[in-house]
Amino acid sequence: MDTAVKPRGCTNLKLRQLSRVVTRHYDAYVAPTGLKNTQYSLLSHVVLLGPIRPSDLARHMRVDASTLTRNLQPLVAQGWLQLGPGEDARSRLVVCTDEGRAKRAEGQRAWKQAQLALNARLGAERVAALHTLIEECIEVLDDESTNAVSHP
Repeated sequence: MDTAVKPRGCTNLKLRQLSRVVTRHYDAYVAPTGLKNTQYSLLSHVVLLGPIRPSDLARHMRVDASTLTRNLQPLVAQGWLQLGPGEDARSRLVVCTDEGRAKRAEGQRAWKQAQLALNARLGAERVAALHTLIEECIEVLDDESTNAVSHP
């Protein structure tokens, strides 16, 4: 009798479905602050890492440069982030303004409520196990991407 585990369905589809459900959950909490989840994440990264070069910020957030540029624009327009001069004439630094720090703090309170509600709904053990599994998968897949892998 074959008792091997055999995944069913498309992993990419299942991950995207989970991502959409989780995003809707967080959006319900964060949206009243006037932020999107991506904007809250971006503000948080700049507060924690900034001033930071856009290329370094993109790497930390695991997004490509064009996505970061597109996501920065509304936050700069709102006055929450600034693009200032960098180490030389060709470089720039992303800096969070005082208004951005205040908006991030507002978003953080909403995000915390969303996280607590998700933990309560799924159970803290399941959430912790999910985090571990995701981190392990990222590590394995990042290692794979650094090797020359041919795709079918």
